[in-house]
This record gives sequence, C-alpha cells and structure tokens, in this order.
Amino acid sequence: MSAHEFGGEPIVWIEDRLLIRRFNAGDTQALRRIYEKYWTDLLSVARALAGDPAQIEDVVQDVIVGFASQAGRFALKGSLKGYLAICVANRARNVSRQGRQVDPERLVRARCEPAQQPDGSKAAEDVEQRRILTAALEQLPEEQRDAVVLHVLSSLPFREIARQTGVSINTVQSRYRYGLQKLQTLLNGQVEP
Repeated sequence: MSAHEFGGEPIVWIEDRLLIRRFNAGDTQALRRIYEKYWTDLLSVARALAGDPAQIEDVVQDVIVGFASQAGRFALKGSLKGYLAICVANRARNVSRQGRQVDPERLVRARCEPAQQPDGSKAAEDVEQRRILTAALEQLPEEQRDAVVLHVLSSLPFREIARQTGVSINTVQSRYRYGLQKLQTLLNGQVEP
C-alpha cells in the first residue's frame, strides 16, 4: 500500500468523503474547505473552456452554488474533484453555446505561464507559439478539446472522466488520443519542441 492510499482508496478520496459527510450534515466549514481545495483547479478548467474572460469566475461560482444547493442529499460517486471539474466543463460549454467563442489559449496560459519574465525575444517567441497553439486548439471538436483539458488541467484519470461524463473509458481515451493527434498534425512544423 502506497503512502497515498489507505485501504485501497487514495487519501484525497477519503478526505473528500469525510468532507461530503460533513457537508451533507450542514457543516458550512466543509463547503468552505471544498471550495478552497478545488478553486484553483476549477478556475483552470474554466479558463481553458469559457469564451469570455469575464465569465471564468462566474462559471466556477455557478457550479459551487449549484453544488451547495445539494447539501443534505449529495451522493459522491467517484472523485469530488472529477465531479466538480466536469460540472465546470459543462457550465463553460453552456456559456460558450450562448454565443461566446471558446478561447483554447486559456489552456496554454493556465498550464504554461512562465515563472519569471522572459527576455524580449523569448517573450515574442512564446506569444507566437501560443497564437499557433490557440489556432490549433480551436480546430479540435468539442469532445476532444474537453478530454484534453480535463486530463491535462485537472489531471483527471480517463476512468474518472468516463464515469463523470457517462461515456466509456475507451471513448474518453479515443477522444484524448485523437485530439492530441490532430494537434500534432496541425502543429507539425509550426511549433518547435
């Protein structure tokens, strides 16, 4: 048994189950802990999928409010992080369908923001690579883009994405694989490794 598992379950899942028990019992501190624990991850997913930068926090807030309304009756199946990330992806998709464009560049910014200010030539190169990657991500079908974003940004295992979206694990893996293949084809020769 690894240090990250207890009785075959990851420690984070055990903590989440305890938080859900407290949340269902009306403990507002449990909701606050869930909010604080997953806020950054959920923002990253929203940044990658929501079209309007002004809507990013609203998307996450809407999901948290909807989740909070389930107090006393929420049944956790799978990981809490996975459940909330899928809810954010669905909400961001709905916002995008309401006439807003998805900005896949947020995937790049959320995952690849430099820790320090690069020099001028490096910054210009990074901007160009982001522009190229953004254009490529925009060409992915929605399901493939979602699979890539959820797996990369939320670090969700394919099994969890499948469970939360109601499709088979093979379907999720295929969407991810096809999305990466299409990205590679689109970027071939345009972005240096």
